[in-house]
Amino acid sequence: MSLKIQPLRPDFGAEITGVDITTELSEAAFLPIRCALDDYGLLFFPAQLMDDDRQVAFSELFGPLERTVSTNPAGGTAFARQSNIDIATGEKIPMDDPRMAYQKGNYLWHADSTFKTVPSLCSLLSAREVPPEGGATELVSTAAAYDALDPATQARIEGLVVEHDFGYSRSRTDFQLSAEQKAEMPAARHRLVQVNPVTGRKSLMIGAHAKQIVGWTVEDSQELLDALLAGATEAAAVYRHEWRTGDILIWDNRSTLHRATPYDAGRHRRVMQRTTVSNPEAEVLSA
Repeated sequence: MSLKIQPLRPDFGAEITGVDITTELSEAAFLPIRCALDDYGLLFFPAQLMDDDRQVAFSELFGPLERTVSTNPAGGTAFARQSNIDIATGEKIPMDDPRMAYQKGNYLWHADSTFKTVPSLCSLLSAREVPPEGGATELVSTAAAYDALDPATQARIEGLVVEHDFGYSRSRTDFQLSAEQKAEMPAARHRLVQVNPVTGRKSLMIGAHAKQIVGWTVEDSQELLDALLAGATEAAAVYRHEWRTGDILIWDNRSTLHRATPYDAGRHRRVMQRTTVSNPEAEVLSA
């Protein structure tokens, strides 16, 4: 088979078939996949049964991988584990366990790693075990959201810088980081309007980690950030992915937001493995 790209929506996202990404890919075979990420922002590969080594190898084609923060159940590794299954025992994690409370933050609209000084390029999420119902992932395009803004708003937000804070976002679900965890993840600053260096298309870096616009009051900041988020996540703008074992999604963290949706974690197993690719070529702003 030859590689085939089929749009998922008119505004973003594409399903890619005709390529086996669990095997070693040549530069020529990988190039159209990399270009598709810039063009579509979200890529869906069905029926690609990954193990950890294969996922790491494929992810590294996009760039260097981040190491996951210590609060994640797979902290310190290349994986951010989204699961109700204990890594060591293979048994369900009790519902009152802090590891389950931590994962509630995933239900908020966000882009991965915007709280880091060096932001991420993209994330790759593979479905290893999925529940029979629930547990979908929803995504929106912040490039499409920027395009939908009126010219006056686009001009107003050009040049604004936003502070992103992981402790702030997790506190919104009543999960409090320890002093050591906060020290591990100090707040970072990024431009509100991002520009794709390949396509030139603009997008918004917003979401749950976005705490305050630099130089603005908290109240004024949240009024604008909340309005931008509400516009970006209107129901008609959402792509909802109902997972099947072997599915892989890749999303561009510069131009998309995503969130998890609930499932019955007391009854059903769910194991999702996420790798996140750093973006060392991104602009780094001082605190």
